[in-house]
Amino acid sequence: MEKIKLEANERKSISKSSRKTLRKNGNVPGIFYSKHSSPIAIDVLERAINPLDFTSKTHLISLILQGHEDLDCIIRDVQFDPVTDRIIHFDLLGLTKGEKIQLEIPVQLKGTAAGIKEGGVLQHFLHKLDVECLPKDIPEHIEIDITELKIGDSIHVKDINITDVEILNNAESMIVMVSHQKVVEEAPVTEETAETVAEPEVIGKGKAEEKEEEEDKK
Repeated sequence: MEKIKLEANERKSISKSSRKTLRKNGNVPGIFYSKHSSPIAIDVLERAINPLDFTSKTHLISLILQGHEDLDCIIRDVQFDPVTDRIIHFDLLGLTKGEKIQLEIPVQLKGTAAGIKEGGVLQHFLHKLDVECLPKDIPEHIEIDITELKIGDSIHVKDINITDVEILNNAESMIVMVSHQKVVEEAPVTEETAETVAEPEVIGKGKAEEKEEEEDKK
Protein backbone atom coordinates (compact mmCIF):
# COMPACT_ATOMS: atom_id res chain seq x y z
CA MET A 1 0.00 0.00 0.00
CA GLU A 2 1.25 3.46 -0.89
CA LYS A 3 2.04 5.68 2.09
CA ILE A 4 0.43 9.13 2.07
CA LYS A 5 2.29 12.01 3.74
CA LEU A 6 0.23 14.24 6.03
CA GLU A 7 1.76 17.38 7.54
CA ALA A 8 0.45 18.41 10.96
CA ASN A 9 1.01 20.96 13.70
CA GLU A 10 1.13 20.11 17.40
CA ARG A 11 -1.61 21.93 19.28
CA LYS A 12 -0.61 23.77 22.44
CA SER A 13 -4.21 24.41 23.46
CA ILE A 14 -7.11 21.96 23.42
CA SER A 15 -9.80 24.40 24.55
CA LYS A 16 -13.12 24.67 22.73
CA SER A 17 -12.36 28.23 21.63
CA SER A 18 -9.00 27.25 20.15
CA ARG A 19 -10.62 24.41 18.18
CA LYS A 20 -13.25 26.80 16.89
CA THR A 21 -10.54 29.22 15.74
CA LEU A 22 -8.67 26.42 13.95
CA ARG A 23 -11.76 25.41 12.00
CA LYS A 24 -12.49 29.02 11.10
CA ASN A 25 -8.97 29.27 9.63
CA GLY A 26 -9.36 26.12 7.52
CA ASN A 27 -7.71 23.62 9.86
CA VAL A 28 -9.12 20.53 11.55
CA PRO A 29 -8.15 19.48 15.11
CA GLY A 30 -7.28 15.87 15.79
CA ILE A 31 -5.49 13.43 18.09
CA PHE A 32 -2.66 11.00 17.35
CA TYR A 33 -2.52 8.11 19.79
CA SER A 34 -0.57 4.88 20.10
CA LYS A 35 -0.18 2.03 22.57
CA HIS A 36 3.45 2.99 23.05
CA SER A 37 3.22 6.77 23.50
CA SER A 38 1.11 9.51 25.01
CA PRO A 39 -1.60 11.13 22.85
CA ILE A 40 -0.56 14.15 20.81
CA ALA A 41 -3.05 16.92 20.01
CA ILE A 42 -2.58 18.01 16.40
CA ASP A 43 -4.25 19.94 13.61
CA VAL A 44 -4.04 19.64 9.83
CA LEU A 45 -5.33 21.57 6.85
CA GLU A 46 -8.92 20.64 6.03
CA ARG A 47 -8.03 20.25 2.36
CA ALA A 48 -5.30 17.76 3.35
CA ILE A 49 -7.48 15.46 5.50
CA ASN A 50 -10.56 15.46 3.24
CA PRO A 51 -9.12 13.24 0.46
CA LEU A 52 -8.05 10.66 3.06
CA ASP A 53 -11.56 10.20 4.42
CA PHE A 54 -13.92 10.87 1.51
CA THR A 55 -12.71 7.79 -0.33
CA SER A 56 -13.51 4.11 -0.69
CA LYS A 57 -9.93 3.14 0.12
CA THR A 58 -7.93 2.70 3.32
CA HIS A 59 -4.78 4.82 3.44
CA LEU A 60 -1.55 4.21 5.30
CA ILE A 61 -0.46 7.65 6.54
CA SER A 62 3.01 8.97 7.34
CA LEU A 63 2.38 11.80 9.80
CA ILE A 64 4.97 14.56 9.55
CA LEU A 65 5.13 16.43 12.85
CA GLN A 66 7.89 18.85 13.81
CA GLY A 67 10.04 17.51 16.66
CA HIS A 68 9.00 13.89 16.00
CA GLU A 69 10.10 11.15 13.67
CA ASP A 70 7.62 10.41 10.89
CA LEU A 71 4.75 8.44 12.45
CA ASP A 72 2.98 5.65 10.57
CA CYS A 73 -0.75 5.66 11.28
CA ILE A 74 -4.26 5.22 9.91
CA ILE A 75 -7.46 7.21 10.35
CA ARG A 76 -9.34 5.57 13.22
CA ASP A 77 -12.33 7.86 13.68
CA VAL A 78 -13.80 10.97 12.09
CA GLN A 79 -16.48 13.33 13.39
CA PHE A 80 -18.61 15.43 11.05
CA ASP A 81 -20.65 18.57 11.48
CA PRO A 82 -24.31 17.41 11.35
CA VAL A 83 -25.32 20.43 9.26
CA THR A 84 -22.43 21.07 6.85
CA ASP A 85 -21.01 17.50 6.81
CA ARG A 86 -17.51 18.96 7.14
CA ILE A 87 -14.89 17.13 9.20
CA ILE A 88 -14.63 18.73 12.64
CA HIS A 89 -12.32 16.23 14.40
CA PHE A 90 -10.35 13.08 13.66
CA ASP A 91 -8.30 10.39 15.42
CA LEU A 92 -5.12 8.84 14.04
CA LEU A 93 -3.99 5.45 15.36
CA GLY A 94 -0.24 4.87 15.40
CA LEU A 95 1.09 1.64 13.92
CA THR A 96 4.01 -0.42 15.20
CA LYS A 97 6.05 -2.59 12.86
CA GLY A 98 5.49 -6.28 13.59
CA GLU A 99 2.30 -5.72 15.61
CA LYS A 100 -1.06 -6.73 14.15
CA ILE A 101 -3.90 -4.25 14.05
CA GLN A 102 -7.66 -4.55 13.76
CA LEU A 103 -9.45 -2.19 11.41
CA GLU A 104 -12.29 -1.83 8.89
CA ILE A 105 -11.57 -2.23 5.18
CA PRO A 106 -14.02 -1.01 2.49
CA VAL A 107 -15.60 -3.57 0.16
CA GLN A 108 -15.62 -2.81 -3.56
CA LEU A 109 -17.79 -4.79 -5.97
CA LYS A 110 -16.32 -5.53 -9.39
CA GLY A 111 -18.37 -6.10 -12.52
CA THR A 112 -22.09 -6.46 -13.18
CA ALA A 113 -23.88 -9.52 -11.84
CA ALA A 114 -25.37 -11.82 -14.49
CA GLY A 115 -28.56 -12.00 -12.44
CA ILE A 116 -29.26 -8.30 -12.93
CA LYS A 117 -29.61 -8.89 -16.67
CA GLU A 118 -32.14 -11.60 -15.80
CA GLY A 119 -34.25 -9.12 -13.85
CA GLY A 120 -32.73 -9.66 -10.41
CA VAL A 121 -31.84 -7.05 -7.80
CA LEU A 122 -28.36 -6.66 -6.32
CA GLN A 123 -28.30 -6.36 -2.52
CA HIS A 124 -25.07 -5.21 -0.87
CA PHE A 125 -25.19 -5.88 2.88
CA LEU A 126 -21.62 -5.40 4.15
CA HIS A 127 -19.82 -2.33 2.82
CA LYS A 128 -16.85 -2.81 5.18
CA LEU A 129 -15.19 -5.85 6.73
CA ASP A 130 -13.37 -6.09 10.06
CA VAL A 131 -9.88 -7.51 9.58
CA GLU A 132 -6.68 -8.15 11.51
CA CYS A 133 -3.25 -7.99 9.91
CA LEU A 134 0.23 -6.48 10.11
CA PRO A 135 0.59 -2.85 8.98
CA LYS A 136 2.51 -3.93 5.88
CA ASP A 137 -0.39 -6.18 4.81
CA ILE A 138 -3.22 -3.64 5.16
CA PRO A 139 -5.25 -3.74 1.91
CA GLU A 140 -6.61 -0.51 0.42
CA HIS A 141 -9.91 -2.26 -0.16
CA ILE A 142 -11.39 -5.75 -0.56
CA GLU A 143 -12.46 -6.35 -4.15
CA ILE A 144 -15.22 -8.88 -4.83
CA ASP A 145 -16.01 -10.02 -8.38
CA ILE A 146 -19.78 -10.37 -8.76
CA THR A 147 -20.00 -10.97 -12.51
CA GLU A 148 -20.93 -14.66 -12.15
CA LEU A 149 -23.72 -14.12 -9.62
CA LYS A 150 -27.09 -15.28 -10.90
CA ILE A 151 -30.50 -14.80 -9.28
CA GLY A 152 -30.38 -16.54 -5.89
CA ASP A 153 -26.56 -16.55 -5.72
CA SER A 154 -24.73 -14.87 -2.84
CA ILE A 155 -21.25 -14.31 -1.42
CA HIS A 156 -20.54 -14.79 2.28
CA VAL A 157 -17.59 -13.83 4.47
CA LYS A 158 -16.38 -17.45 4.38
CA ASP A 159 -15.99 -17.16 0.59
CA ILE A 160 -13.35 -14.41 0.91
CA ASN A 161 -9.71 -15.35 1.28
CA ILE A 162 -6.95 -12.72 1.48
CA THR A 163 -3.31 -13.65 2.00
CA ASP A 164 -1.96 -12.60 5.43
CA VAL A 165 -5.28 -10.96 6.36
CA GLU A 166 -7.78 -12.48 8.80
CA ILE A 167 -11.42 -11.45 8.39
CA LEU A 168 -13.11 -11.15 11.79
CA ASN A 169 -16.75 -10.98 10.73
CA ASN A 170 -19.02 -14.00 11.22
CA ALA A 171 -18.17 -16.50 8.48
CA GLU A 172 -21.85 -16.95 7.63
CA SER A 173 -22.54 -13.22 7.22
CA MET A 174 -23.75 -12.38 3.73
CA ILE A 175 -21.85 -9.67 1.88
CA VAL A 176 -23.81 -9.49 -1.36
CA MET A 177 -26.54 -11.39 -3.18
CA VAL A 178 -28.79 -11.20 -6.24
CA SER A 179 -32.44 -11.66 -5.30
CA HIS A 180 -35.68 -11.93 -7.24
CA GLN A 181 -37.38 -8.63 -7.91
CA LYS A 182 -40.46 -8.46 -5.74
CA VAL A 183 -43.63 -7.34 -7.47
CA VAL A 184 -46.54 -6.44 -5.21
CA GLU A 185 -49.86 -6.95 -6.96
CA GLU A 186 -52.99 -5.24 -5.73
CA ALA A 187 -55.89 -7.54 -4.98
CA PRO A 188 -58.86 -7.02 -7.36
CA VAL A 189 -61.73 -5.03 -5.87
CA THR A 190 -64.96 -7.07 -5.86
CA GLU A 191 -68.46 -6.01 -4.82
CA GLU A 192 -67.94 -7.76 -1.48
CA THR A 193 -64.65 -6.02 -0.71
CA ALA A 194 -66.06 -2.68 -1.89
CA GLU A 195 -68.93 -2.96 0.61
CA THR A 196 -66.48 -3.87 3.36
CA VAL A 197 -64.40 -0.79 2.63
CA ALA A 198 -67.46 1.47 2.44
CA GLU A 199 -68.97 0.17 5.70
CA PRO A 200 -66.13 -0.97 7.95
CA GLU A 201 -67.03 -2.90 11.08
CA VAL A 202 -66.20 -1.06 14.29
CA ILE A 203 -64.36 -3.50 16.56
CA GLY A 204 -63.41 -1.12 19.35
CA LYS A 205 -61.65 2.07 20.21
CA GLY A 206 -57.88 2.27 20.04
CA LYS A 207 -55.74 3.32 22.98
CA ALA A 208 -55.24 6.79 21.53
CA GLU A 209 -59.00 7.37 21.30
CA GLU A 210 -59.59 6.07 24.81
CA LYS A 211 -56.89 8.38 26.13
CA GLU A 212 -58.43 11.39 24.37
CA GLU A 213 -61.85 10.61 25.86
CA GLU A 214 -60.40 10.27 29.35
CA GLU A 215 -58.69 13.66 29.01
CA ASP A 216 -61.95 15.26 27.78
CA LYS A 217 -63.73 14.06 30.94
CA LYS A 218 -61.15 15.70 33.20
